[in-house]
Amino acid sequence: MEIRRAVRQDLPALLDIYNYEVLHGVATFDLHPKTLEERQAWFDAHPGGRYPLLAAVEDGRAVGYASLSPYREKEAYAATVELSIYVDVAYRGRGIAHALMREILAYAKEREDIHTVVSVITQGNEVSVRMHETYGFEHCGCMPEVGTKFGRMLGIVNMELLV
Repeated sequence: MEIRRAVRQDLPALLDIYNYEVLHGVATFDLHPKTLEERQAWFDAHPGGRYPLLAAVEDGRAVGYASLSPYREKEAYAATVELSIYVDVAYRGRGIAHALMREILAYAKEREDIHTVVSVITQGNEVSVRMHETYGFEHCGCMPEVGTKFGRMLGIVNMELLV
């Protein structure tokens, strides 16, 4: 497996990975699959710098990704980024999420313009919570029942790492 900067040719695979979670999982609170055009705008919003997009490549295609995105739009939040990691369902359990986590955190720690990395995790996703704890993330609070997906109310766990 190789981890590298995502390139435009990765976009269809990244879209499939995300849309699988939209349709079948609760890692995202999006309810409707994204279009290629919508994900193109998302891709373009990750030019590197403070907002990179890394791809895990195996078998000649992107099978997972990690991104750092703006946490909030207000200027005072500029040094805080939100982490996202998604892995193709067929490639889970192979250490890809951990490899992406190590790379994206190493990247964040090298940057002077990133101070805090935040993750918003759906309550009940203990695998993700434990992985974040492994890398030093701390719990910052829970918000129960803030979203509805698949006919049930879901909460979130907020975690942060000061880099």
